[in-house]
Amino acid sequence: MMPQLYLGVIILAVFAMAVANAEINVVCEKDSVRITWRISAELVPHAARLFLGNCMSSRLNVLPSGEGEAHFNYKFADCKFKRGMNGKHLLYQNELTYRPHAKSKPAAFVYPIECVYKRPEGWIPPFLNPGSGVSEGRGGLVFHMALLNEQLTGVAKTNVVPLGSFMPIWAAVEQRSHQPLLLLMEECVAATTPQLRPDSQVYPIISNKGCLLESMRGNSVFLPRYHSSAVILYLQSFKFGLGEEVYIHCKLVVWDPEVLDESKKACHYVKENGRWELLDDPFQSSICSCCDSTCHSRSKRWADWGSHGFSHKSVLGPLIIVDPSDSQAQGIPQVSDSQFSTFP
Repeated sequence: MMPQLYLGVIILAVFAMAVANAEINVVCEKDSVRITWRISAELVPHAARLFLGNCMSSRLNVLPSGEGEAHFNYKFADCKFKRGMNGKHLLYQNELTYRPHAKSKPAAFVYPIECVYKRPEGWIPPFLNPGSGVSEGRGGLVFHMALLNEQLTGVAKTNVVPLGSFMPIWAAVEQRSHQPLLLLMEECVAATTPQLRPDSQVYPIISNKGCLLESMRGNSVFLPRYHSSAVILYLQSFKFGLGEEVYIHCKLVVWDPEVLDESKKACHYVKENGRWELLDDPFQSSICSCCDSTCHSRSKRWADWGSHGFSHKSVLGPLIIVDPSDSQAQGIPQVSDSQFSTFP
């Protein structure tokens, strides 16, 4: 029995080496990908164990040399491609794998596939759904706030967040018949209760009229906007309320996209440059210099807008931040995306 086991390990190692030395050519097209995976003659009989995501090869050509070419021609809607967003780019990601054993066992070979495209003008992720939480503010404006998944493609499936990882918090306001609006997070704090009380312990995240404090303490940032009426706070999880239910309380403000000042802004600290940067126009980052002191209102126009109630208080939660090294964290119950959202 033991010699057979050793022989199996040796054969598997040879196959793994043959796969690792394979030639892989990837061509990204408009809404699909073409991949040619050249494999050794030893692997040709096992070509059915080659996968792109959960898809087998579209075609296998056996060459005169005995080697093979496995072709994968699929659209991004197939094979469990993951779609993500990174600044001004859309990303489609997947993996080529060789799985000599059942799917329950890890792949013997993994090769990452990524196609990157410039984000179309006006493209908006499909976040607007009941799971993201909806609340209506004064003036008929409808606000949304949600925790997104890692790929920024939809609402997160869990509210349990490992300590130090990132929590993409998305907020948006529906334009409807209003003139173009700029959504800002004027103030955000974390608390262990869904309602703020005078005796509530809070952890400031954004203060001073749009200054992201967590960008100085950690690596939190505002991500580039895909639309003026939405903003994504890429918030690094913190120790406040560790293991407890945590709620993110934010004051959301809508404003004229063409008029920014010290009181209407979104600023984060860029450690590489050692200064605060304005999300919507880095050339006007001097507006953010007050983040180190006190930011005052300079625009008289806000008095007119404010009378129409173009601001809204929103709460996201409960979120549970856990320390992965804590064995007790493994037993914390999770809440599905249909159960945690915003509160009016």
